[in-house]
Amino acid sequence: MKLGIMGAMHEEVEGIITHIEQKKITETSNRIFYEGLFFGKEVVVVFSRWGKVAAAITATILIQDFKVDKIIFTGIAGAVVPDLKLGDIVIGQRYFQHDMDARPLLKRYEIPLTGKTSIVAPQNEVEFATNAVHNFLKNSKEFRKELAEHQINAPSMYLGDIASGDLFVSGAQRKANINKNLPSVLCVEMEGAAVAQVCFDFSVPFIVIRSISDTANENFGIDAKNALYFSEKLAAKYSFFIMKEYVKLLE
Repeated sequence: MKLGIMGAMHEEVEGIITHIEQKKITETSNRIFYEGLFFGKEVVVVFSRWGKVAAAITATILIQDFKVDKIIFTGIAGAVVPDLKLGDIVIGQRYFQHDMDARPLLKRYEIPLTGKTSIVAPQNEVEFATNAVHNFLKNSKEFRKELAEHQINAPSMYLGDIASGDLFVSGAQRKANINKNLPSVLCVEMEGAAVAQVCFDFSVPFIVIRSISDTANENFGIDAKNALYFSEKLAAKYSFFIMKEYVKLLE
């Protein structure tokens, strides 16, 4: 089985890339793809670039050119519900595009020509990712100590819906609109729903695993330093340790 692993920022996948053995590097379409073995499992890892279009292009290349059997998207997201805190992990079950609005031709959020307002992750992929994250939270004790040094204590795992859009959610009104119109959504980012749509069209299994780097609110300017540190220093370790547990389960 060949895994396609994507991250929207290089920092989110650099830890995985560093540990790839028998590494082969391919540059195409303004992207760098790293093939090889990650703890004995065949992978292709890539920094997808930001946004839905960039993520969709990258997912398509992974499927058509690199023939991956499934895609895992890893990285950070902003929480839109009060229960989530910095360092928590969300595994996506349904994926909405919160900026999709073709009214009055279609109902709000409906993906044209699909009749769907969201793409649902395969249940077995949700369960597999759940086991991987559970093992990460149980086994990565040294990393947990590092998190505690940054006031990230007892990170939790959540299963729920994720919303993607080509805008940065960082204000009370935008957050309130998502809470009102998509009440099941736990966090927001800019790529997951696009990858889900591509994988749906190609019948390729997928899952999105996001660690919470901020609370997507009007105080982001105040919290930006913590969020930036998280994305640059901790997100890569989240991705690395979770994917390490993921591939161990494949054995």
